[in-house]
Amino acid sequence: MEGQGHGPHRGIIRRWRQPNVARNKYCAGVHPFLMPTVPFLRSPPFAGIAVATAAVSAPASIDDGEASICDDILALLAQARVGGDYWGHRPQGLRLIVRDGVSVDPAAVEGLDPDQIGIVPGHAGLSSGLEGRRLPAGCDPWALVEQACVVHAAPDDELALIAGLLGVSVIGADGAAIDPGQLQAALKMRLAAASYRDCFADAPIDIAQVIQQLADWRRHLDGNRGIVAASGMAFWKKEAIRHFLWDGARTPPFLSVDSGLRRAQKAGGALAIWPSRVPAGTIGQAAAKGVPVAQVEDGFLRSRGLGAALHPPGSVVIDRSGIYYDARKANDLETLLATHDFTPALVERAARLRERVCAAGVTKYGTDAGKMIALPSGRRTILAVGQVEDDLSVRYGGAGVAGNLDFLARVRAAEPDGWIVYRPHPDVQAGHRKGHLSDLAVLAHADAIDTGAPLMELVQRVDEVHVLSSLTGFEALMRGRAVTVHGMPFYAGWGLTRDLAQSTGRRGRQLSVDQLVAGALILYPRYIDPVTRLPCGPEVMVDRMANGSTPPMTWLIRLRMLQGKLRRFMTLFAELLHG
Repeated sequence: MEGQGHGPHRGIIRRWRQPNVARNKYCAGVHPFLMPTVPFLRSPPFAGIAVATAAVSAPASIDDGEASICDDILALLAQARVGGDYWGHRPQGLRLIVRDGVSVDPAAVEGLDPDQIGIVPGHAGLSSGLEGRRLPAGCDPWALVEQACVVHAAPDDELALIAGLLGVSVIGADGAAIDPGQLQAALKMRLAAASYRDCFADAPIDIAQVIQQLADWRRHLDGNRGIVAASGMAFWKKEAIRHFLWDGARTPPFLSVDSGLRRAQKAGGALAIWPSRVPAGTIGQAAAKGVPVAQVEDGFLRSRGLGAALHPPGSVVIDRSGIYYDARKANDLETLLATHDFTPALVERAARLRERVCAAGVTKYGTDAGKMIALPSGRRTILAVGQVEDDLSVRYGGAGVAGNLDFLARVRAAEPDGWIVYRPHPDVQAGHRKGHLSDLAVLAHADAIDTGAPLMELVQRVDEVHVLSSLTGFEALMRGRAVTVHGMPFYAGWGLTRDLAQSTGRRGRQLSVDQLVAGALILYPRYIDPVTRLPCGPEVMVDRMANGSTPPMTWLIRLRMLQGKLRRFMTLFAELLHG
């Protein structure tokens, strides 16, 4: 499910009430999915997060006229595949699903191998007496039901309710088929018997919004399936990475590359790596061992500051086929942009998100403030955005441009009569990274240097923005600005930019800005709320960035800032000595 729950899909809105502990306490020997007082829509057991913090629902009584859940809500639910323990185990190869304790006619299992019969835990002490595969508690009921031909369960069992949505036959304890209409009516009652909560704002919301939240969580957790080890993660990022990589059951251990590859090869899983922090041959080594690699990198919205200053990321991307800044081969984002069916609901959500980002004034570098540089009137004004010269996005997406000086010379060649203002990258300016140019070198091609103006205000004041592969180009597109690209970043090649580099040949589909935003800010990245530490959507991250609700400054970050200032002083001092 991609769009938010508004308009015709709105369900019940009821006042949020804290869960009643006595009412929610599971009876001894009874699993929660058999308890009618346990909400069908519920939160995963996020590692390290209090249940009350993550809760999106609580049991509630049904008042007269309040049990009306429309069919559109059931359609949204089936599309999102959320409800029950949807984050759980997913055993495969099953044809028949039985809730243990439900009687099954022996004729129903004729011709089936016992391994094709999944027996799901039920009431303690009760058994169906079948020979089959006994499944662990906490299986994803959607994954079980969708592969089955028949489900044997009581009509109020979550397995039966989901089967009724997916069109799978349900046989009750009496051996008779249960009418799908009865199952859908029971599901509506179950959905109505709960109050719903926005866990980020601690406020009541409607059922469609809860479905959207759970669908976002499913996409997040599904993206982590099969990752069995992680390598190259900086020690100051590990806490955040644990939240990003949790798959519904566990977080992969942090290991050396060699140990990670051995573990992944033995388990038949994938190794997650931070590309710039592992040996250059790691991906080739993994390919030789038949180990899939998931590349992890900062996302396009951060909770605060930059990674070079040791600010933990609020957003990452986890790419199974490449990485977004490497234009030399395909990656998950490029494939998504080239092939995804962007539904109207998703595009509308992206449009709202884009407006929210622009109104809040947030960027990858966080909210910024400073004095605006004076721009000349009557001249075509150009903003040229510098980058970190040894950054992988420059090396792999720079299309052969040899650093910031070469980039500036190309901007001047493309804009011979323009008034060019050069903006160095903040990590370079802070002294953390490579790419510093002396004022003399810059002013041989540009008319001015700016280091303090609010970046997005500057972007919106100039006539055009020139970038190599900087994310500023994407942020400029979101604000309706003209963008010329000298490299091949992820947002080039879709008909939205003036592209000066040779095309990769894999792009060319015409996209709208909001389709680009949908792919790059909603579907591709993962976000962790800096306040609750829960996976969240980009809307929550933008709100947190806008209101300053970000993690506090640590001693490590302060030390890194001091180190950058010292390095910056030494660079300027060397320039002074050498004229």
